[in-house]
Amino acid sequence: VAQRACWPCWKADGSAIAYLKSESAEFTYRDYATKGIFIYDLKTGRHREHPNKELHHLYNLCWSPDGRWFLATVHAGMGYRHAMLAIEADGTNVHDLGLGGCRPDIRPDGKKVAWGPSDWKMSVADLDLTGAEPRATNRRDVVTSPKPMMIYHMEWSPDGKYIAFSRGPGTKRLGQHPAIIGIRAEGWDICVADASAMNQWTRITTSGHSNKEPDWVPGREERP
Repeated sequence: VAQRACWPCWKADGSAIAYLKSESAEFTYRDYATKGIFIYDLKTGRHREHPNKELHHLYNLCWSPDGRWFLATVHAGMGYRHAMLAIEADGTNVHDLGLGGCRPDIRPDGKKVAWGPSDWKMSVADLDLTGAEPRATNRRDVVTSPKPMMIYHMEWSPDGKYIAFSRGPGTKRLGQHPAIIGIRAEGWDICVADASAMNQWTRITTSGHSNKEPDWVPGREERP
C-alpha cells in the first residue's frame, strides 16, 4: 500500500486506511519518528496528505467511528513534550485531551477512550467527539500492574465490553523498550480485561514469546 509507512488504522466503513510516514529513509525503532498523516483510498488507489502539514512525531494513530477525528500520541513535537491529541481528520485543528500518557484506542461507538497513563496502568474515560472541541472526562483506572510488569497496547473489543492489552516485564533489548514494534519482548503475553470493572482480567496467551499488539476479529452473529 505505501512505502515508509507505519501505524496504520482503518476508517470505520472500510473505505480507507490512514497511516503515518517515517521521517527518515533510514530504519529506526523509535515509534515517534514520523512526519505527516496520509490517507489511502481503497477504491481509487490514491494517497492524500492530511491538510495539516505540521503534524510530526505522532504514533499510535486511531480513527474515530464518525470519521471526524484522529487520536494519537505526540512525543517531542508540535510544541508538546508528550501528550494525547485529537486531530481534525479533514481540517487543521489539534486539541490536547489533557489525559497524559500514551497509545489511545477509541471504543467502537466513539464514546470512550482507553489508554496507558503510565507503564503500569490502563485507564478509560468518557469521550465526546460531537462538539467543536473534543473532550475526555470521568477518567478511571481499569487495570493496575505492579512493577516490573508493564501494560501496553490497549484494544477495545467490537462490543465495547472488554479491552485486550499486552503485559510483560520492562527488560530492554538493544537499548529499546520491549513494547516497541520489532523489539523482542520475552515474558510478554496478551490479556483481556472487563472494561466495566477494576482489575478483572485474564491472560489468554501463556508462552511469553513476544505476544504484543492484540487486535479483535468481529464474530459472526449466531443464528438459530
